[in-house]
Amino acid sequence: MAGRKKSEKLPLHGARIEDYCLIGDCETAALVSREGSIDWLCWPTFSSGACFAALMGTQDHGFWKIAPASKVKAIRRQYRAHTLVVETTFETAKGEVCVTDFMPPRDEHSSIVRIVRGVRGDVAMRMDLALRFDYGRTTPWVTSMKGEWRAVAGPDMVVLQTKAPLCGKAMTTVSEFSVKAHESVTFTLTYLSSLATVPPEILPDKALAETQRLWTEWVHRNQYSGPYKEAIERSLITLKALSYQPSGGIVAAVTTSLPEKIGGVRNWDYRYCWLRDTAFTLMVLMLAGYEEEAIAWRRWLLRAVAGAPDQIQTIYGIWGERQLLEWEAPWLPGYENSKPVRIGNAAAGQFQLDVFGEVAAALARTPEAEQSIRVPATALQASLVDHLCEVWREPDEGIWETRDGRKHFTYSKVMAWVALDRAIKHHDEFDGGGDVKRWRKIRKEIHDEVCVKGFNKKLNSFVQSYGSKQLDASCLRIVMVGFLPPDDPRIRGTVEAIEQRLMIGGFVQRYDTKISDDGLPAGEGVFLACSFWMVTNLWLIGRKGEAIALYERLLKLRNDVGLLSEEYDPVRKRLLGNFPQALTHIALLHAAYAISGKWRPEGCE
Repeated sequence: MAGRKKSEKLPLHGARIEDYCLIGDCETAALVSREGSIDWLCWPTFSSGACFAALMGTQDHGFWKIAPASKVKAIRRQYRAHTLVVETTFETAKGEVCVTDFMPPRDEHSSIVRIVRGVRGDVAMRMDLALRFDYGRTTPWVTSMKGEWRAVAGPDMVVLQTKAPLCGKAMTTVSEFSVKAHESVTFTLTYLSSLATVPPEILPDKALAETQRLWTEWVHRNQYSGPYKEAIERSLITLKALSYQPSGGIVAAVTTSLPEKIGGVRNWDYRYCWLRDTAFTLMVLMLAGYEEEAIAWRRWLLRAVAGAPDQIQTIYGIWGERQLLEWEAPWLPGYENSKPVRIGNAAAGQFQLDVFGEVAAALARTPEAEQSIRVPATALQASLVDHLCEVWREPDEGIWETRDGRKHFTYSKVMAWVALDRAIKHHDEFDGGGDVKRWRKIRKEIHDEVCVKGFNKKLNSFVQSYGSKQLDASCLRIVMVGFLPPDDPRIRGTVEAIEQRLMIGGFVQRYDTKISDDGLPAGEGVFLACSFWMVTNLWLIGRKGEAIALYERLLKLRNDVGLLSEEYDPVRKRLLGNFPQALTHIALLHAAYAISGKWRPEGCE
């Protein structure tokens, strides 16, 4: 194929974060822009190297676009009802065309299917495909023979199957074709080992019918019957799409390094599984009737944390891997020049006390894991709690994984209390082996200490760390985990203080990065999960009208297909951070269960 001149550079390519939608096969996922470009895809799994990385740079870093060749007058898109199949309709002066994108349920190989269907008129179309393995770094060797198109580089191979004409232009593969009303042209891209035999061609219409059937059947298991049902369903589908089916793990997002501030350095890799998401994830899955997924997530948790309790991590890989070395990809300019682009996550090596509480709460929840798990949940829970009794007095890096040294974070101590509280309440499961007398003593000691050292009387609020004057939205979870009841005046005081000092544009910051030294330059958006926690807090303390109003404002921040990222810029009115974000959608679901009366904090049922 002809090469591009070295002096020729393409402009930054990524669309706005909110202009992407998600397709996936529960082992990996792709982001498709409104303009019909797949700009991010890691193959064969969520945490593999990206073969489309234009999201983090230019088209030179890999993309796959299908769109009209002429000017587009209007774009509409939607997910097919109850599915992860997206339809994008382009209107031009010559007619209208619909592109249907989806990833079929995986058998041996992973594929993306794109069906271009004429709606009216006669529309000239163009397909551009540029595969770049290793996060946009490696250009594959492309061959085309007898209608079979292959791209190979080292261990990786991608095969394109289509009847459309193909040609090579400037290191990309191009197809120019047209579709009339009721005509269709299909493209199927399949990943496999470069040593494997190319599989038979997928029948796109059959694959579409099967994909739609499986998603629809899954959604029909949803038992939620309260308000905001459409938002609840889409969030549940998103959580399912973020799950890694072979192991049961759920990744925090499908992307790395989407910035928390445009042009900033708060760019992290979220393609892994966080322990702190476990308890509330289990809760929302079980409340919605997804017991099978809850069991799979709980089994993943048991396998991941099995071992010496002093080696527990906050983050694991999709299989439970512990080595998540953090490095930077200097050849990628970053999303809208937000550098660096990080791969891996060094927070896996941090000490974060709160995860003991998250794990203990998760292990105490039903449904029980299968008996085939090597390490029984009860014995593991006792071991973790006994270790916690030895280390709870130590400072840690906290829920926000700060990089300026350890502190005595209030929320971390609260979650240490949660670990002991849940273990005590379920001590019968330990066959009498748990040192419940010691646990009760330390539980009280932690509670008393937090109420004295973690509460600032002048601010009338719990604060970020012992002796601090800084507020922190993690304190909104104090009532949610049952540390204090909703009618405690300290809870109301904390809510009111955070409203006054941490809310921007009606939404909640994690903390004020301008005055709270976390080891990084100041500046980020409001944190959407924290804003949903505020909804839950307002509801619990009786300010129900305000809770509903905030919840509905938050729902309006979702993009046109119902997805949310980690943060939001209320000034630029743009989504920020990795996308779509599991924790945000979990908090959305949790708030809905509170509003609908289907959830109350532990001890307040």
